Amino acid sequence: TVFRGIVAGLVQLASYKLAAVEAASGANNGGSKPEAAGGTEGQQKPPLVFHLEATCGRARASTVTLPHGDVLTPVFMPVGTQGTIKGMSSEDMKTLGCRILLGNTFHLANRPTCELLRKCGGLHNLMKWNGNILTDSGGFQMVSLLKLAVITEAGVEFEDPKKPGSRMLLTPEKSIESQNDIGADIMMALDDVVSSTLDPVKDEFRIKEATDRTLRWIDRCISAHRKPESQNLFGIVQGHLDTKPGGLREYSLKEMIKRDLPGYAIGGLSGGEAKNEFWRVVEQCTRPGAGLPEQKPRYLMGVGYPLDIVICVALGVDMFDCVYPCRTARFGTALVRSGQLRLTSAEFANDFRPLEPGGKGPLKEYTRAMHHSIVTKETVAAQLITWHNLWFMLNLLTEMREAIKANTFPDWVRQFLKDFFPSAGPAPCAVCPPRWVKDALEVCGIPLDDLFDWSETAQELPDMPKDSAKNSKQ
Repeated sequence: TVFRGIVAGLVQLASYKLAAVEAASGANNGGSKPEAAGGTEGQQKPPLVFHLEATCGRARASTVTLPHGDVLTPVFMPVGTQGTIKGMSSEDMKTLGCRILLGNTFHLANRPTCELLRKCGGLHNLMKWNGNILTDSGGFQMVSLLKLAVITEAGVEFEDPKKPGSRMLLTPEKSIESQNDIGADIMMALDDVVSSTLDPVKDEFRIKEATDRTLRWIDRCISAHRKPESQNLFGIVQGHLDTKPGGLREYSLKEMIKRDLPGYAIGGLSGGEAKNEFWRVVEQCTRPGAGLPEQKPRYLMGVGYPLDIVICVALGVDMFDCVYPCRTARFGTALVRSGQLRLTSAEFANDFRPLEPGGKGPLKEYTRAMHHSIVTKETVAAQLITWHNLWFMLNLLTEMREAIKANTFPDWVRQFLKDFFPSAGPAPCAVCPPRWVKDALEVCGIPLDDLFDWSETAQELPDMPKDSAKNSKQ
């Protein structure tokens, strides 16, 4: 019975792909490279054209025209660290409607190597991907591989974790050279990244050093960039969690804007800092009149929890990326509008509802029981849940875009929170959403006082609530 269910499910998934491929092909110009960098005869368009289509409060809907087509924002960008989304082909990503994904310069330089990418004409050709690519500079590895790294003014020297004893020096110039070879549509400058959990008093010197060095390194990146007519270089605002007037975030923000780059990122977050500090940094960087430029894209690096993304779209962020949706899928967790389903749990053994009741995704006919029976046991389970989670994230951002354009975004946010925290309600109620959510949305003019009990006696729910067969039975 399980085998028949898998076969039937794969047939359905194939049907979904076939049904979607024509629309996806149209969105990507039928697989041919669009002329975003061309323009009329005798003229050359810049490699990035930003068109702000609508605002609703601080939330924005825009079109970012890049060398490999239009990207509609707000947008979630799946992470394909070494040129592939694990379990997904480039055709799969196109079918899902994805128009931009990520690669990582540090890892691509190790495998397949920039020399190989240069020989084959770049990462687009290697992975047969006609959409856009954004590459991280490798700076994040200063935090994730800190024990294997030595950071100096010249750059950062890594030991390859898979090749003990080997050394690799990543300088701003080398990072840009590698990204030019990779052929990314958007390249991130190499920045000096410190953990967001550093003590602002004890580690004050290191935090300030990293903020200043990031500005020196962006100038070196700009000088090293040899293809500004076809590739975009984004700068990254640092400054740790210092949001006070005249503090390090404000300093980094103002100095980075002076470089007049095609776009900007907010870096140094999503590293374990308190959410009350997290949202205040994002708010400062997107504050009307004082934050990042209104007519350029704003990218919040490494943020992928649905709740975080909704709040940050409300604050005015355009672009997001994170490994979370794909990584958590490989461990048997599906994302749904009421949080997450940990399908390894025995409670789903006899739950014959689809992953998302009433949903329209590619797995809308797959039962939770079917997934439970194969998750972590069959390789196809990881692929199926990855499909679902990526569809969930891309669809979530599309819904927000449509709500912004329809000027109904506050209502959409309020309904999202009611669905995401179904156990919370108006007073009296024993639980409430995280209080940082209320504080952040108040700044955006989205009231929540009537929806939930915010009294001191109400216990805060986690940022990523757990759905279950018991509390979601229909």
